[in-house]
Amino acid sequence: MRRRLIQSTLAVVLVVIAVFGVSLVIVEARTITSTAQERVDLEAVRLAGIVDSRLLGTGTVDAEILSEQVSRERYAVIRIPGRPVIEVGKQPTGEVLRGKAVGEEGETVLVEEPRSSVTREVGRTLLIIGLVALLAVIAAVLLALRQAGRLASPLTDLAETAERLGSGDPRPRHKRYGVPELDRVADVLDASAERIARMLTAERRLAADASHQLRTPLTALSMRLEEITLTDDPETVKEEATIALTQVERLTDVVERLLTNARDPRSGSAVSFDLDDVIQQQIAEWRPAYRSAGRAIVSSGKRHLTAVGTPGAVAQVLAALIENSLMHGGGTVALRTRVTGNQAVIEVADEGPGVPADLGARIFERTISGRNSTGIGLAVARDLAEADGGRLELLQPRPPVFGLFLSRTSPPKKSPAGTTVR
Repeated sequence: MRRRLIQSTLAVVLVVIAVFGVSLVIVEARTITSTAQERVDLEAVRLAGIVDSRLLGTGTVDAEILSEQVSRERYAVIRIPGRPVIEVGKQPTGEVLRGKAVGEEGETVLVEEPRSSVTREVGRTLLIIGLVALLAVIAAVLLALRQAGRLASPLTDLAETAERLGSGDPRPRHKRYGVPELDRVADVLDASAERIARMLTAERRLAADASHQLRTPLTALSMRLEEITLTDDPETVKEEATIALTQVERLTDVVERLLTNARDPRSGSAVSFDLDDVIQQQIAEWRPAYRSAGRAIVSSGKRHLTAVGTPGAVAQVLAALIENSLMHGGGTVALRTRVTGNQAVIEVADEGPGVPADLGARIFERTISGRNSTGIGLAVARDLAEADGGRLELLQPRPPVFGLFLSRTSPPKKSPAGTTVR
């Protein structure tokens, strides 16, 4: 591209120089020739005037007197009636310019000048025009190099940016070049880089969330299947298989919820459900793990509360809190239900050391953990709660008490015409 820009610019300049330069040379040559001829004619008239004044005065006219009036390059011939011809200077050879004048006393004056003087002047003019043309070509080349660099370098940068995007590096460069068209391309590439970065972040977040959220249900399902393989009692097999099927349904709900939340966190379908069912299901699922750790998990508070949300999402939030208490807490874990205003609250508390003071509200940020854990569980739980129109808060750091707030009022539904129906 650089070469083509330089060649095109140079071609344009050469064409302009050729067109205007040739025209200028022709015009200048004609002007110089015309001017030289006028000089010779004026010289003849001037000499005729001098001869007239001498004839009318002293009457003496000779070559010695007139030689002082004629330049060295010129040749003059004066013919006076009744007198010898007077010649001044050396007669030139080759082509000459002639000027002729007739005086008042009847004398004739002929002045000649060699055309070589005109040729030299035309040559000097051509030299000046050639130098100007050369300077114009040099300036054009320098300008073409500058413009080529100004245009080619940004295109190289944009190509490198596009290549980086293709190789999986979505960092925008935020570099502009002062050329509107190139800056527009840079804007589009930066916007694409930001979109790709968000997509990659969402994919990585989905993978991390799925890994974290599916780990415990898969472990529980594996334990149920092991129980089935170790027993010959049909009733036990049936009971364990029923529990396993329930856990498979929960796994399916977890996957669907994660995918839905990755696409649109607010797209969940909220329904009214009984909190007791979700709480008892979680206690039954986690009781073996707590029993193995020598701890207990219990429930208390107001019964038969109805909340609005997604049962699977609420179960995941409770599972995250219960697992957090199992890993980082101590003593008995209690799930308490109560009502505050138009909200149902599920509190999850344990008797452990609680949340360190330096974490505080940051406990819900991703990668923030009081111990050597992923720091994903509470962040995912908060996102799930907010997607259902609720919220998850740390009510008390020591001993730790987390509260899940859910609405008890069904969200307004919309009729097919788009009006709100309550």
